[in-house]
Amino acid sequence: MADPINTTNAPAQEFIIMGLTQDGKQFRPSDWAERLCGVMSCFRPEGTGGRNAHLQYSPYVLPTMINGVRSVVVNEALRGLDPLAYHFVLNFAKDNNLQVIDACLLPEKNAGKS
Repeated sequence: MADPINTTNAPAQEFIIMGLTQDGKQFRPSDWAERLCGVMSCFRPEGTGGRNAHLQYSPYVLPTMINGVRSVVVNEALRGLDPLAYHFVLNFAKDNNLQVIDACLLPEKNAGKS
């Protein structure tokens, strides 16, 4: 059996843009996350999406709710796909003074146990 992955020093694979400013105020407009993800919808892995790709969010930039706060989860793979798109998303957060949190997937407690 393989040893479990040590995530203690592993770099984050995603970051989250929270819909809160650095001073804790809610960011407006209320649909900002969906708008940002809509703009980024064309950035996707090669060969995915098909005819209706423009109607789907990119798997790299997805809207979500975290503790009742609209947020956007950005996968670091976007940087490799299109560095300008990656910096656009980061600069959006910076320009609007939004909170950004590094995140990564953690293994489940029972992973690897049978």
